Amino acid sequence: MTRFSTVLVPVALLLSGASALAPSKVSQAKKPAFNVQKAAFNGMAAASLASALVIGPMADAADMMADTPSFGSSSLVAEKVTREGLYREYDVDLGDQTFDDARSTYKSAKETKGKKGKYTALIAVLVVGSFIIPMAQYFWYVRDDDSSDKFFNKVPEPEPEPEPVKKKGWFN
Repeated sequence: MTRFSTVLVPVALLLSGASALAPSKVSQAKKPAFNVQKAAFNGMAAASLASALVIGPMADAADMMADTPSFGSSSLVAEKVTREGLYREYDVDLGDQTFDDARSTYKSAKETKGKKGKYTALIAVLVVGSFIIPMAQYFWYVRDDDSSDKFFNKVPEPEPEPEPVKKKGWFN
């Protein structure tokens, strides 16, 4: 029995290994559960129907409101007159004609002169402040910096000696 099992086991392993290397039918990928094109088309159709159902009655309501006259306190009563133009006739609403107020509303010279000092002082404070405040801020930031002292107290380097003048010859 042991001899039979020693022969049977290698034969079984050989046959199982051979079937693993043999070409087999590859399973195809399954089709999706729904069609993407149909789903997109149905979604667009539903969106257009929903917008038509929502916007349609609102547009009709707006048209109905435009046709009804308003007699509130903010409506102007005007006379409608038909005028003849160059190409056709047109309707014009004539209401009360209003003109601009042409009265001078400037202050007098006396009143202006009296407040001139106040505004001059305000402008002076703003101009001086716009120069002094940034300078003070700069000096506050660099108060502990000694780079300017090093720069201004630096010993000047001696000028280099000029090169001696070469004698001119035939080939120089």
